[in-house]
Amino acid sequence: MIWLYQAKRATILAKSMELQSLLFISLSLILLCSVDHVICGRTSTFIRSEWPSTDIPLDNEVFAIPKGYNAPQQVHITQGDYDGKAVIISWVTVSEPGTSEVLYGKEEHKYEHSAQGKTTNYTFYNYKSGYIHHCLVDGLEYDTKYYYKIGKGDAAREFWFQTPPTIDPDAPYIFGIIGDLGQTFNSLSTLEHYMQTGGQAVLFVGDLSYADRYEFNDGIRWDSWGRFVERSAAYQPWIWTAGNHEIEYRPDLGETFNFKAYKHRYATPYVASKSSSPLWYAVRRASVHIIVLSSYSPFVKYAPQWFWLLEELKRVDREKTPWLIVLMHTPLYNSNEAHYMEGESMRAAFESLFVHYKVDIVFSGHVHAYERSYRISNINYNITSGSRYPMPDKSAPVYITVGDGGNQEGLAVRFSEPQPDYSAFREASYGHSTLELKNRTHALYRWNRNDDGKPVPTDHVVFHNQYWASNTRRRRLKKHRRSQASYIATY
Repeated sequence: MIWLYQAKRATILAKSMELQSLLFISLSLILLCSVDHVICGRTSTFIRSEWPSTDIPLDNEVFAIPKGYNAPQQVHITQGDYDGKAVIISWVTVSEPGTSEVLYGKEEHKYEHSAQGKTTNYTFYNYKSGYIHHCLVDGLEYDTKYYYKIGKGDAAREFWFQTPPTIDPDAPYIFGIIGDLGQTFNSLSTLEHYMQTGGQAVLFVGDLSYADRYEFNDGIRWDSWGRFVERSAAYQPWIWTAGNHEIEYRPDLGETFNFKAYKHRYATPYVASKSSSPLWYAVRRASVHIIVLSSYSPFVKYAPQWFWLLEELKRVDREKTPWLIVLMHTPLYNSNEAHYMEGESMRAAFESLFVHYKVDIVFSGHVHAYERSYRISNINYNITSGSRYPMPDKSAPVYITVGDGGNQEGLAVRFSEPQPDYSAFREASYGHSTLELKNRTHALYRWNRNDDGKPVPTDHVVFHNQYWASNTRRRRLKKHRRSQASYIATY
């Protein structure tokens, strides 16, 4: 009887241990499926079915030319300084230069202030641009709604924008992230869906109009794109990144100056961040430090862009702007067959800096699909030693490709198989992302698919800030908040 009892007890213990092992494995998988670890990657099986990737006809109402002689068109704004107390307002007049003056104030139709801008234009082969105006409006107050007026007489037009909150580690803010937009019906779906999100500024990761897809790089499609995005870009800043479709190097047409149309049309506040080029620069906004890089300018060690990035990363103050985000066009990590490994040389040049300075997120475009990585790096591989594969790294950024705005080249549907360990989620669909900064420690990220014309939140992540992830800093923050609460309670 004793041996039977012992046998039953052994069986029960074995089953118990088996259950504990299964539970442990399950809990481990749940924990490992966080953004900071590498496991549980998923490739979506969703198939887009509605609109073809063809550009909207030029006579469509989305490209409507505003009424009135020489009326300002293609109106857009971007941040105009380092800290968000200025905007650059840009527009085009077609018939004649007209005035580059901007009237602005805090009340609608009441303009107490004015600023004077500058005018430029350019030719590209057989195309001659309109008169392009850029006006810096500075000395603005934080967290304030401003109204502005451009143009004269019956052709004058009025818009508004909201300045960001004061630079503060806990300042909440919502960014939209859009890339490779173009001007198709899919592009329109993406733009309209973004405008319903409550986003306050757009981080644009390159490839704007796709005018270079037309014969002679038809500048008319630069004009139509400017009118297309005006519905959003005239009312909130779009932070610009240049992509490959902005290069427009055409020696066969006698055009040998890169980024000619882009540089003339889309101003950036590069001087404010001590950059030598409008293609790479930095701004601070609310609780985030944003660094914009150029995938198509020299970036190797000791090149001007590399030197500038190193100095800019040293300037970042995570006590004031805890969130550190980098924008570029070509992804450093990409498991799609389209543009595979194109970012490898830039990864070799910049990745160690991103890890050392604990960049939170790197957003890119170029690949016409969506993909999000875990926190990984490949900085230990040096040809002769170290792992050849990306490894989990808590100090590394998350890499997110949002090249799915809707352009005419269509989706990149061929992902490599099997899905790499570093890849958390990927899908070949059109859409956009939003990043909602809650405070210095947490941010809510969403990728929204254009599901046959309807916005569908498909990928959700809560990001933990890299700087405040330190246990020491978290304890210091908690202590500070307790003492603050105690002070308020006893005041």
